[in-house]
Formats: sequence, C-alpha cells, structure tokens
Amino acid sequence: MRHIISILMENEAGALSRVAGLFSARGYNIETLTVAPTEDPSLSRLTLVTRGSDDIIEQIKKQLNKLIDVVKLLDLSEGPHVEREMMLIKVKAEKTGREEAKRMADIFRANIIDVTDVSYVIELTGSSRKLDAFISAIDEANIVEVVRSGPTGIARGAKGLTL
Repeated sequence: MRHIISILMENEAGALSRVAGLFSARGYNIETLTVAPTEDPSLSRLTLVTRGSDDIIEQIKKQLNKLIDVVKLLDLSEGPHVEREMMLIKVKAEKTGREEAKRMADIFRANIIDVTDVSYVIELTGSSRKLDAFISAIDEANIVEVVRSGPTGIARGAKGLTL
C-alpha cells in the first residue's frame, strides 16, 4: 500500500542522507521525496512516498523515529489529508500545435509559464492522477521534457505536524 510520510527534522547537513541511508540499508524504496525549510529555519519538512505492507511501514516509521535528526513524523495516509503534486512539462508548440497545447492547458487548468518560438513550458498542479491524465492527453511526440515534484501533503483539520 502507498504511504505518504511527512517528517519534521533538523535542518542540518547530513540529515537527508541519514534518512535515505536508512531506506537503502533495509532495501526499502523511496518513490518520491521533497524537502524544504519550514517557517522555523532550524527545521525542514521532508515528505516521502513509499510502498509496503502495514508491517513494513510500521518498521520504517519506528526506524525513522530513532534517527536523531527526526523531530516528529506523521503518516498522512492514516487520516484525511490534502495532497498535491506539481509538474513542469515542456511541449513542442510550433504552428498548428500551439493552439492545441494552449487548449489542453486550459482544459486542465494549467498555466503556460514560458513561451518560445518552438515550445511552451506548462505548469500543472493537482493529484498525481490529474498529472498522468494530462501527459496521456498530450501527443507523446510533442513532449520534450517532464519534471515532477512528487506528492506533498498536509493533514486536514486540527491534526498537524508541528512541535
């Protein structure tokens, strides 16, 4: 089963490496990983997506909690949460293809953030399924490059990942 684990951790050199090393040493896979500082510059929020049985996920959470850099963690998959992913996609936009690319961006409520004579860079935010659907809707021959952030999320309601 897919799990989104959000970790509040010390914002210092080597902290991310220790988390990645934990996964690597035990043969677990990190599907996606995003890290950024929080409103407190001494802390970072790391959001990772992994898959595994309930036992494996429980083991991962226990091992993460043992790391000295980890302040707190929350498995967002255990309760109601909001998750989003961001994608930048560069598509060919020459002659007749320009209108089609713009129309597809409008249908998916995406933003064209860069325009050249031969291409558009389109920004799209939403669920992973929405981003996948956009890629499927675009003619594969017109896709130049795709960059995705991976999902990030936040718990709904009063529950949150704070100190």
